[in-house]
Amino acid sequence: MSEIKQIEAEESSIDFMKIFKDLLKYKKLYLKVLPAAFVVAAIYALGKPNTYTCTVLLSPEMSTSRSNAGLSALASSFGIQLGSRSGGMGTEALFPTLYPELMNSTDFKISLFDVPVTIEGNKKKGEQDRTMTYYDYLCNEQKRPWWSAAIGGTIKAITSLFSDKKPETEESLDPFRLTRKQAAVVKALHNRVVCDVDKKTMVITIQVTDQNPVICATMADTVKTRLQKFITDYRTSKVRVDLEHNKKVEREAKARYDRASRLYSEFADANQDIILESARRRLTELENDMQLQFNAYQQVAAQVLAAEAKVQEETPAFTTLQSATVPLQKSGPKRARMCIIFVFLAFLGTTVWILYKEDDLKPLLGLG
Repeated sequence: MSEIKQIEAEESSIDFMKIFKDLLKYKKLYLKVLPAAFVVAAIYALGKPNTYTCTVLLSPEMSTSRSNAGLSALASSFGIQLGSRSGGMGTEALFPTLYPELMNSTDFKISLFDVPVTIEGNKKKGEQDRTMTYYDYLCNEQKRPWWSAAIGGTIKAITSLFSDKKPETEESLDPFRLTRKQAAVVKALHNRVVCDVDKKTMVITIQVTDQNPVICATMADTVKTRLQKFITDYRTSKVRVDLEHNKKVEREAKARYDRASRLYSEFADANQDIILESARRRLTELENDMQLQFNAYQQVAAQVLAAEAKVQEETPAFTTLQSATVPLQKSGPKRARMCIIFVFLAFLGTTVWILYKEDDLKPLLGLG
């Protein structure tokens, strides 16, 4: 009972009417701070360039057998992946949950540098379309906030006065040793190209964000295509090696068969009227050798067909649930939300300052 009475006494010590009157005394301050905060927020929000986001959804073919597909799907809903390395999904070292790590790798980001992109010109002003690589576009065609450009230019000018280093020349692309400019572009791509995989449905979501809506859709489609190609090359690498080996053996077997067939034909044409036993015996030997080579060639040809079927079987299939389209509306920045947050923080900070000045914080915090 004593604790309850103490809490009631503390609550009763808070004079909300006094706090309200204290806040009303500074209404002119609110009328100055809140509009100023709104103006600052508007300048900040308007200075940020518009961005567009294109989303592509893919559903990959899984190698799990149909007999345990239902059980695996049920287990995946609890975050458990069934299968062992001896079969099923365990036979794939590149499981779909690893696709985001693949796309975040430096090698994959660098592979996007040479993608050709086109900046559409303003036809009314007579501007022509410009085509360049995605790397050049990111380096030279990106809009930056005015304060970022001003600060960056100032820092660059100051550092150039005290630095004796020669300007960095653009060299050939070496993934092992990137230049600062190349490393900066790779870092920027980590935020622009994002991949996510739903662990329950295994649906792959690829999102590309860019300042140009057309380039945004172009890169989303390119990333999807290159991801599919990489996965296909990985899944079929072993069987394609076997196929090339079988084709090589087939060519050699075909050459041996052609040689045996030619020798048999030449000998048979040259000894049509000869009835010597030795000639007949030689003709039989050549015919038998030709038949053996033909049988070997047929067997290898069958292996080639089987290897081609195996490549087709191992080639993964992807179902495009949502293809790349040019976004019509911007995805950011959320300027209205920025302004609301700025004004709210200004209101909150002003209120705390007033309560502190009028000594109203201590009762609210239970320190009085």
